[in-house]
Amino acid sequence: MPTGHRPERPRRLRRVLLPIGALVGVVAAVAVTIVALKATSGRTCTGLLSLQVVVAPSTEGVVRQAADTFKASQPIVDGKCVQVQVNARSSADVARELPTTQINPPALWLSDSSLWPQQVVADAVPGSPTLDIRPSLATSPLVVAASAPSAGKLGWPVSQVSWQRIIDGSVPAVLSDPTTTTEGLLTLTLMRGLLGNPDGTPKAELVDALLRIGRSTLTTVQDGFGKVSQGPDTAPVFTATEQSVLATNRQAGKREAVAVYPQEGTVSLDHPLVRVTRATEPPGTGEAANAFEQVLRSSDTAKRFADAGFRDTKGAAPTSWRDADGVRGDLPRTLPAPNAKQVSELLKTWTVLNLDARMLTVLDVSAPTKQKAPTGQSKVELERDAALRALGMLPDTTQIGLWAFSTQQTPTTDWTELVGLGPLGEQVGAGPRRAALQSGLTRLPSLVKGGSALFDTTLAAVQSVRRAYDPVKVNSVVLITNGRNDNPQGIDLPTLLDRLRAQVDKARPLPVITIGIGPDADMDALRQIASITGGKAYQAQEPGDIQNVLLDAMSQRSCRPNC
Repeated sequence: MPTGHRPERPRRLRRVLLPIGALVGVVAAVAVTIVALKATSGRTCTGLLSLQVVVAPSTEGVVRQAADTFKASQPIVDGKCVQVQVNARSSADVARELPTTQINPPALWLSDSSLWPQQVVADAVPGSPTLDIRPSLATSPLVVAASAPSAGKLGWPVSQVSWQRIIDGSVPAVLSDPTTTTEGLLTLTLMRGLLGNPDGTPKAELVDALLRIGRSTLTTVQDGFGKVSQGPDTAPVFTATEQSVLATNRQAGKREAVAVYPQEGTVSLDHPLVRVTRATEPPGTGEAANAFEQVLRSSDTAKRFADAGFRDTKGAAPTSWRDADGVRGDLPRTLPAPNAKQVSELLKTWTVLNLDARMLTVLDVSAPTKQKAPTGQSKVELERDAALRALGMLPDTTQIGLWAFSTQQTPTTDWTELVGLGPLGEQVGAGPRRAALQSGLTRLPSLVKGGSALFDTTLAAVQSVRRAYDPVKVNSVVLITNGRNDNPQGIDLPTLLDRLRAQVDKARPLPVITIGIGPDADMDALRQIASITGGKAYQAQEPGDIQNVLLDAMSQRSCRPNC
């Protein structure tokens, strides 16, 4: 065969960082292996056919070896030598970019979970590629990864460990970002199953857990293993694949981390192979993809997956696993996988809760708040405790301010600013604003006096937040009251509503979330205030309801008025 017709010899390209533009949709090459396939004996290539394959990073080594095997078979499609290009990308990144990727789009995608291609299918728009989600190549269950000392705090290995124990806050636990990692996303689905409502909406307990865990989100799962390596005695627990635990320990040459299998069961990363078809793909791409798929589904490749720490497609583990690997060989109980709609709702809730907020909290300290609830606490003490609990869940970047209101609070106003609006982590006096807010909330019972100046205070609060409106944050006012406006020298309800209506700006939304405590709260007025501003009105009939309605209000604050 003439030299000029031979394809180039295989060569490994250096790692190259390419700019990713939303307009061009370029798939960045994280680790590229190009395998040029020679023509079979007696035949000549008339050109090259590039087969783009994008894979989850954990499977990259196995797919490289499969590409080498494919090379050895020397296939030609329609007279063209097939050139296989393997790119390692996170499945979340591929799912985001796939609909618009125009340069070197993949023909095959080995995702680590069916969740991501299902999302692409669910969100498809005209011009999106067609996805054929094919059967799994390997599996790996989601486990709780921990150092041995941290796992011991959960009761491991003496007793079974519950997911509830992990998310209740008694042991430091962190989550990898569910918008960019499959492990984080699957963990959210498990939390939803434990703490969500049947209709998919979040219970207050779920919002509580998401706020708490979201304060210390890991960028990647490897960051969690880094914490285990650096400080095993204080390292938090986190979720990871069983395969990653085994791979980490093998690389370290010792058992650095252990895989804990919660007793309720877990979900598995199923690693489906996805055929991605575009109308503009070169002729022969489908035939080349099918030929390479046969190699990926061969017994040799299955053995390579097992050697890399994966289970087979039915969940069976290799017999070679040892206790020293930090994993368990028996088949864990498998829980149902979520559907695309459930995933979308979860990501929406997560995104809302983790958006940077700018929120002025306004609490009623009029004389009726001294009244005792059945629990023995006064209403103002219930307000204080609910606000303190919520404060502890918010990240330092959240901007919070605190007002207390009743008639006669100051010589000129019916409200007093206890802490100015700003980031929780910002220094205020001798300490951070978070500490100042805690101190201000603790003072509330000592401020109780006078009547309720509900209408004047509401208008003043809205005007205050709007004056320093931040368009990159979720601006809102949260107002908690237990009674009715009884300030005869102030504005009436029609005047308040007219002035609020005049300030509505759809481009700069500022919802007022109102919470009425007990049966004496003027819910008609609170609903009208919330409606005009695009907020929502809640009524906490029982003392225990205050915490729940406050958490629900926080979970919906960014989608107002379209929730």
